[in-house]
Amino acid sequence: MAETKPLRLLLGFDYGTKQIGVAVGQAVTGQARELRVLKAQNGVPDWQQVEALIREWQPDAMVVGLPLNMDGTPSDMSVRAEKFARRLNGRFNLPVFTHDERLTTFEAKGQRLAQGQRDGYRERPVDALAAALLLEGWLAEHTGN
Repeated sequence: MAETKPLRLLLGFDYGTKQIGVAVGQAVTGQARELRVLKAQNGVPDWQQVEALIREWQPDAMVVGLPLNMDGTPSDMSVRAEKFARRLNGRFNLPVFTHDERLTTFEAKGQRLAQGQRDGYRERPVDALAAALLLEGWLAEHTGN
């Protein structure tokens, strides 16, 4: 039986067609923080930027947010996010998990409103914060935090 490597450090991705939020999280603390937002062309990131993040952080696994419909059924975007997850796995040969990310962008905008941000999501996007929230959600479900 193959020994599975413990998951210590993970990268989270909030997938979008124009931008992809990226966060880093630790299994020990169950916490994640926003890293950056990657520009995407029709859902395709600059793979060299993704590779640079993976080289820098050396994650044990990655988590991609799955934007399901509110009733839990797959959406067009969740199909695209799953394809992105498969590409991450194929390119970097690391475990990639998906996680229901319903309402993480809404929650991220709520946090920014609480911090005094009223608009300007284009200038200060919430995608990386949404990635941190979905990664924390995955960690809470899978690491006992």
